[in-house]
Amino acid sequence: MKILNTLRMHYQTGCLFVALIALLVLWLRPVTLQKRPVYNVTIIVDITRSMNATDYQVNDQAISRLEYVKKTLRQLITQLPCESTVGLGLFTERRSTLLFEPLDVCQSYAEIDAALSHIDWRMAWAADSNIAKGLLSTVDMLQKSGSAIIFITDGQEAPPINSSYHTDFSALKGKVNGMIIGAGGLQAVPIPKFDQQGKAVGFYAQDDVPHRSTFGQSNLDPSQIEGYNARNAPFGSSAAKGTEHLTALHETYLQQLAAESGLTYARLTDLETLQHNLQSPSFALEKPVLADARWQPALLALMMLVCVYWPRCLSLRK
Repeated sequence: MKILNTLRMHYQTGCLFVALIALLVLWLRPVTLQKRPVYNVTIIVDITRSMNATDYQVNDQAISRLEYVKKTLRQLITQLPCESTVGLGLFTERRSTLLFEPLDVCQSYAEIDAALSHIDWRMAWAADSNIAKGLLSTVDMLQKSGSAIIFITDGQEAPPINSSYHTDFSALKGKVNGMIIGAGGLQAVPIPKFDQQGKAVGFYAQDDVPHRSTFGQSNLDPSQIEGYNARNAPFGSSAAKGTEHLTALHETYLQQLAAESGLTYARLTDLETLQHNLQSPSFALEKPVLADARWQPALLALMMLVCVYWPRCLSLRK
C-alpha cells in the first residue's frame, strides 16, 4: 500500500510538472508554419453622392450605402487570415485614387480600420461620375501590383453616359483579377441633399440633376429631338426629364462592366456573402504562414491536470 501511495505521488508530481512546463511554453506564444490561403486585395470605394442613399437596414435603422460598405469592410478585415494584405482607394468623377497600398491585416489592423472608418462622401473631388472610366483607371493603375481589385459601387452615373462613347476594356481585359461589388437596393430611392456644412437639407428633385449627357454627338435620332440644331443644340433646346434624381443599384450595367473588364460580379447583401465571395479560391494564394500553436501546450496542460484530479474525483464519489 505504501508503495502504491509513493507511485501515485510520483505520478501526480510528474503530471503536474509536465503541466507546468506546458504552461511555461504557452506563455512563450509558440507558433508553427502552416500552409494557409491568404489574400492580397485593393478595395476601391465609390464615394459619389448616390452612395448616401439610405436603402440598407442595420438593427431596424436605415443607413446609407456608404456607411454600410464601411461597416461591412471593417468587419471583413477581422475575418481575413494574418499575412493577408488590404489596400484602399476611392472613386469619384472618372478615376480612382489610392489612399495606401496593401498592408498586413494583422500588423496594420488599426491603420486600415481607422482609414475605413473615416471615408466620407465629402472627400470627392468632383460631383459627377463615370464608373466605366473609373474602373478602367483602377485596372490600369493596379495591373502590375499583383493585387486583386474589389471595386464597390452602386453603378449610378451622373450625368448618364452617352452610349455612343463606350469605354474600351479590351487592352486591359484579364490583366487583373478582381470583383465588382454592387451596393444598394433594386428599388429606386431619393438621393439625400446636403448643404456646404454637410447638413442634410432634403433630397434632390428632378430639376436638380442632369437626366442625359450633353457630351459629344447625340446618340438620338435628330428628327426626334425638339429644338435640334447640329451645331448649337445637338441635344435639343428643351430640358430633359427623367428619374436620375432617384437611385437604385444598376446591377445589369455592373454585370456588363464586369464581363467587359474580365472581373466577376457580386451584390453586397451581408458580411457572410461578401466574405464568401472574397475568400474564393480564385483570390487565394497558398503560402506558409505563422499560425498560433498555443492550443497544443494548453491541451497538454489540461490533459495532465485531468490525469491528476480525475481519479481523485472518482474516489471521492465512492
